[in-house]
Amino acid sequence: MLITNPCVIKFSSALLVTFHVFLSLQLLFFNHALAAELTFNIISLGAKPDGKTDASSVLQMTWAKACDSSTPATIYVPDGIFYVRSVSFNGPCKNNVITVLIDGTLVASSDIQVLAKTKSWIEFSHIDGLSITGGTIDGQGTALWNCKHSGKSCPVGATSLQINDAQNVNINGLSSINSQKFNIVVHGCQNVHMTRVNVSAADDSPNTDGIHVQQSSDVTILNSSISNGDDCISISPGTSNLWMESITCGPGHGISIGSLGIKAEEDGVHNVTLTLSTFTGTQNGVRIKSWGRPSRGFATKVYFQHIIMDNVKNPIIIDQNYCPHETDCPGQASGVKVSEVTYEDIKGTSATEITINFDCSPINHCTGLSMKDINLTYENHIAKASCKNAEGTT
Repeated sequence: MLITNPCVIKFSSALLVTFHVFLSLQLLFFNHALAAELTFNIISLGAKPDGKTDASSVLQMTWAKACDSSTPATIYVPDGIFYVRSVSFNGPCKNNVITVLIDGTLVASSDIQVLAKTKSWIEFSHIDGLSITGGTIDGQGTALWNCKHSGKSCPVGATSLQINDAQNVNINGLSSINSQKFNIVVHGCQNVHMTRVNVSAADDSPNTDGIHVQQSSDVTILNSSISNGDDCISISPGTSNLWMESITCGPGHGISIGSLGIKAEEDGVHNVTLTLSTFTGTQNGVRIKSWGRPSRGFATKVYFQHIIMDNVKNPIIIDQNYCPHETDCPGQASGVKVSEVTYEDIKGTSATEITINFDCSPINHCTGLSMKDINLTYENHIAKASCKNAEGTT
């Protein structure tokens, strides 16, 4: 007869449990070590935080490593000033969790010719799963602005940060200053979340739009502050499901849908919301603008809600005869259809007597405009409204 000792069985079970825990801890430590290895410090890879040595090649090499990794990777930019001539980070990548963590500042060249043939200074394309966190990018645009103000022949200028054909993008705590042209462009993207973005440029800096969204869907912009010489946020054809909340805008040209109608055949803009935001000393508040020419473009299901205006020249405006410098204007009726636009709980002060200006197309009237709880004053008096070809309720 075979007799089994129950004590031996209990001891063996305990030993197995202990061994399993030991292996689990070893695996945990091993995985942690692997994760630590996937943080790429650009100084360790050769970048110098002296503001002079070009870090472009190091950044490109670091991106190649992160993009080629099959597990999540972080590109770390430590404290310091790093000169970057220009960089272009391309996917698709082998993983969908790449983080660019910036504690320092990336600076462009102050020589206006360095980026003269480049549309974008820093560019990300064809990526699924990108996070850009913290730090400052300095476009050093003052020299180009001065050139343009002088009337001389100047380069067009480069966008500081452009995201193309990407999805699942998070930008958190990034500051963009002194961009040559647009600060941040989101083009052809899906599911982009931006929070605590700060944009700063001189109030007379030309074409320095803060955040420009086009051909993109499901974009959220939260808790951001923008001051510049053009639109704080500009929304171009092909934009849908855009949510903007807690935006501080000014100085600048306000938040604009458009310009629309640039092309006869273009995608529309729909489902756009701006809420809980403040405009201070801006040229416009909430604006929809289209060129006066035939077009199949449109803007519909737009909501401007819970907004404070502080000394804003055109707090509420629809301009379907847009022509910024009054030269070479099309001079035709706009084909762009503006409909279902809600203005609700908009209060504050205007810098001009006419605070609501609806200049709509004579062949495509604005329809479904809704005005609720609007309280705007000019020099302590109730302000005036001007409406052409505009239909709706108040």
